[in-house]
Order: sequence, then structure tokens, then C-alpha cells
Amino acid sequence: MRKRASQLLDISLTKRGASAGEPIPMAGIPHHAVENYLAKLVNQGESVAICEQIGDPATSKGPVERKVVRIVTPGTISDEALLQERQDNLLAAIWQDSKGYGYATLDISSGRFASANRPTARPWPQSCSAPTLLNCCMPRISLKRH
Repeated sequence: MRKRASQLLDISLTKRGASAGEPIPMAGIPHHAVENYLAKLVNQGESVAICEQIGDPATSKGPVERKVVRIVTPGTISDEALLQERQDNLLAAIWQDSKGYGYATLDISSGRFASANRPTARPWPQSCSAPTLLNCCMPRISLKRH
């Protein structure tokens, strides 16, 4: 993960200490620059978990305890600093049964919501089943019919 972060963010990958005889890889950014680096990752389609140190380094033996304090994903960002100007940030849901199908979209940055349904016995078009960057906020997941 640290190696991937160093590649995506163009930051140095260093090593510190050792575990089981192997150097421990480390990659980090200054706290004051987190929003810039976070925007870079989100724009590349990455989800990010932000952790903060909760343990006391003076009393800790080994790594200082950390806790996840924020999770940011490309499909759920609402922070103005991370949003693309003049671009919707849509979440979409699609549902189908033997009587028809329906869909709903939500732009979480503006609160716009739309939904529609279509009664039909025809199956959902195959072209809509494959994820793309345009219809899927997490392009590496696979969509399954239920």
C-alpha cells in the first residue's frame, strides 16, 4: 500500500526499522498538505482512509496506535475542496424485476435527486451491466444482477 501511495502521489518511499528482518516501508505527507494529496487520490478513483495518532509516542512500545477518523471515496465526497467544479457527483441505484426496472440518482453535493421507472418485461440492456468510469464511481468493482 505504501509503495502504491508513493507512486500515485509521486512521493518518496522510505524505510525505517525492521519487522521479521525486513525493512518497514514508509510513505507520508505533511499534515498541512493532506487536502491537496487527498484530491489527487480521489481524482484517480482511489478511496482513502485517514488515520490519526491516538496513542502517546512517549509511552508506546512499537508503532503508535492510530484510528480511522475519515473515509473519502470518489462517489461520496461532499467537501468543496475535493469536488470538480461544474461536474455532478452522482450516486446511482438500479433495480430490476420481472415487471420492469427503476433507477434513482442523487447528486450529494447539490442534493438533486431524480428517479424513474419503466414497466417492461425486456431485460436490462447488456451495455448497462458493465461498469465504466461514467456509470461507476468505483471502476474496479464488478456489478452483479440480483
